[in-house]
Amino acid sequence: MDNRLGDLDDFRNELLRNRLNRRSVLKRGMALGLSAPVIASLLAACGGDDEEEATSAPEATSDTGAGEATKPAESSPTEAGAASSPTESGSEAASPTSGSGGSTGSTGEPGHGRGQADLLRILYWQAPTILNPHFSQGTKDSAAASLILEPLIDVDIEGNLVPVLAAEVPSLDNGGVSADGLSVTYKLKEGVVWSDGEPFTAEDVKFTWEFVVDEAAATTTIATYLPIKDVEVVDDLTVTLHFKDPAPGWYSPFATGFGGQVLPKHILQDQMGEAARNSEFNLNPIGTGPYKIAEFRSGDVGMYEINENYREADKPYFSKVELKGGGDATAAARAALQTGETDWGWNLQVEKSVLEPMADGSDSGVLVLTPSPNVERLLFNFADPNTEVDGAKAEPGSPHPFMTDDKVREALKLASDRDSVAEELYGPAGKATPNILVAPEKFASKDTSYEFDLDKAGSTLDEAGWTGSPRAKDGVEIKILYQTTINPLRQKTQEIIKQGWEAIGVPTELKSIDAGVYFSSDAGNPDTAAHFYADVEMYTNGPSSPYPIDYMSGWKSVDPDVDLAQKSNQWAGTNIHRWVNEDYNAMYTQALTELDEAKQVELFTGMNDLVVNQVVVVPLVHRADVIAANKKLKGYKTSPWTPDVRDIADWYFEE
Repeated sequence: MDNRLGDLDDFRNELLRNRLNRRSVLKRGMALGLSAPVIASLLAACGGDDEEEATSAPEATSDTGAGEATKPAESSPTEAGAASSPTESGSEAASPTSGSGGSTGSTGEPGHGRGQADLLRILYWQAPTILNPHFSQGTKDSAAASLILEPLIDVDIEGNLVPVLAAEVPSLDNGGVSADGLSVTYKLKEGVVWSDGEPFTAEDVKFTWEFVVDEAAATTTIATYLPIKDVEVVDDLTVTLHFKDPAPGWYSPFATGFGGQVLPKHILQDQMGEAARNSEFNLNPIGTGPYKIAEFRSGDVGMYEINENYREADKPYFSKVELKGGGDATAAARAALQTGETDWGWNLQVEKSVLEPMADGSDSGVLVLTPSPNVERLLFNFADPNTEVDGAKAEPGSPHPFMTDDKVREALKLASDRDSVAEELYGPAGKATPNILVAPEKFASKDTSYEFDLDKAGSTLDEAGWTGSPRAKDGVEIKILYQTTINPLRQKTQEIIKQGWEAIGVPTELKSIDAGVYFSSDAGNPDTAAHFYADVEMYTNGPSSPYPIDYMSGWKSVDPDVDLAQKSNQWAGTNIHRWVNEDYNAMYTQALTELDEAKQVELFTGMNDLVVNQVVVVPLVHRADVIAANKKLKGYKTSPWTPDVRDIADWYFEE
């Protein structure tokens, strides 16, 4: 250490006296063991030229001291967790407000040294299958991609917007958001480069929009980007999104959530449209994030190594990350809480009677339970999964033989015992709900209810002419194939639901599919959730943005060729029910442009009520998110709206 700069006061005085340039500040700060963010803040306070950003310089030495670990919460879609008696809990997310500051998820504390620890082990027991989030079929894919690819902004646990690749969050006050809601302008961070050394610019932002909205590419994020009319490159570090109509959810495109990550134009510009699906990039992406892929085996494991070009010189703390897939939630809980084989066990959807003893006796791990916007639900298929049309089943235009009858769906709803599922299996980590949209709280309908009544369910079928056992009408029998992922808690949920349905004369066959297959984007695999080659299926989903327009796109049919999952769009349509309703489409379309908050509430609760009351879906349990983390692991701060590993640059071990 330089004895002339024995403490921060001396260092600050030296800055004031000599107007040191950034390179000198960094050099002396590193000698003191200060992190790059601390050095940068000193320079900002004391003056100095812009010769070099402190955070973009060579590796800094370790700095000590950071606060207690913050509490994560679930992102969307596909999975959350179940547990009881967690040792930590998070706070409920609020509506978004604009924030400012450093990188997403920043703890505000000094860094801990790039590559100081060797390996971080993460277990996403639903194995990722693709690393391009714009083809993602679930959280596990978006999460795996978020170590590499980054969005412009993020949404934290409290609903604040936080800049990532953007220099600041656009707002009315700073002129970034137009008063009419028709445009938003992003200023981008200087000096950001892709992991291959190419500069990140506004051209990449525009290209990402072009890539996603190309219908031939059949991206899964197209609905989020369709409201954009044009993307204007103002200069290398300024880009303006022009919307077709006023956009109350202007922050949904290019926010972390589900597919907000920016793609590199220089890599993918010749691989658009139909070629995009088969691009090598999907399994070996180039990004701006803290890591780059070293090895990726789809459906198995991803091995990551430090991106030497990452803009924060003292991050990430871990030299390598292993994101392992496979197994099940119980095995993940055991690995995190008992054997210590992993440092982060995701989505512990484990029956409370199994998880409680693991947590109580754990020396290595801690459970973290936080609110989430996710709902475990039953989805009803409005297309026939047993009739083949042009080489595919459950195609729009082939109506389901009995699910299209309102009374059949109503009876199945009445015979679904939500309370038993919630109380016996989830405990404090889940509560029965009548709503499919449960967060933000202002959008949760107060006009819905549920009941479990087998007698009423049977009478409903009788009155509709479905009689006998199995129930039949006009030569059509009600026999159900009900599918979900392989998971002990889910199989027990299936048994509870099956018991009620068979009590009213509806034979029910249960099918369990490996989660890596079920949530795969593989257009050739008939067992994916998007194919939905069954009468009923079950999973969890929730909004990825506090303005949940992208989530509610799951029931729209404004453009059936795009919106409904089918062979022609490679099952990328978000409406996998193949349900068509013009009243819903009208509310959804108005919500796309509605700037009045009171009317927004009316529209979103109205969409919820229509889907629920027409029994397109049966919400079962509003779930909390449960993970298990190594007791030494600190710095994580996840959000209900984003993948829970997207702030991995801030994670570290506290010895």
